[in-house]
Amino acid sequence: PDRDCGGHSQGGAPDLDAYDGWIDRFAAGLGGGEVIVVLEPDSVAQAECLSAGARADRFASLARAGRVIKQANPRARVYFDAGHSGWNAPARQAAWLREAGAASSASSDGVFSNVSNFHSTADEIAHNRRVLDALGGTGLGAVIDTSRNGAGAPADGEWCDPAGRKLGRAPTLDTGEARIDAYLWVKLPGESDGCKGAPGTFTPSYAYDLAR
Repeated sequence: PDRDCGGHSQGGAPDLDAYDGWIDRFAAGLGGGEVIVVLEPDSVAQAECLSAGARADRFASLARAGRVIKQANPRARVYFDAGHSGWNAPARQAAWLREAGAASSASSDGVFSNVSNFHSTADEIAHNRRVLDALGGTGLGAVIDTSRNGAGAPADGEWCDPAGRKLGRAPTLDTGEARIDAYLWVKLPGESDGCKGAPGTFTPSYAYDLAR
């Protein structure tokens, strides 16, 4: 519920009870293999528009989600929302992440950043390390969405299918960077934000532009 501050994102659970039930079903279907769960992009970074009570309820539900997933599949690796390097200050983000259970090994393996965004891998590595340092916890790492960050973020801050973007680092679990567990393509290359096609749909011309 309340998926973004502007009310632009549609779908999702109508309330947290429904969301908790959905998480139970999701966890039950994971099986026992190795999986990486990027838990609810923007759910922590965009919490500033919630009341204190609603924010606490959301964070409790996210902490529960991490616990349920890891109990259902001990090989699951669950990462919580760290926004991106152009958003909240690391200390503020870490404080919210702590409230959401991201410092607890029962819920979390660390944080993720840059989902559907464009900030450079170097900037995201530095951001995630600062967030992790402020967060505390034992053995936590970070994963970064590199699907569209090969040319960095647009200077004008445009987020909706901006021109001139490129594919970033290929997905890998071997980043060679301390505390960076993986580079992932969370946002599918060619999937529109809503300006080059309907939101969430594959737009071949956009995919070609990213690959050039």
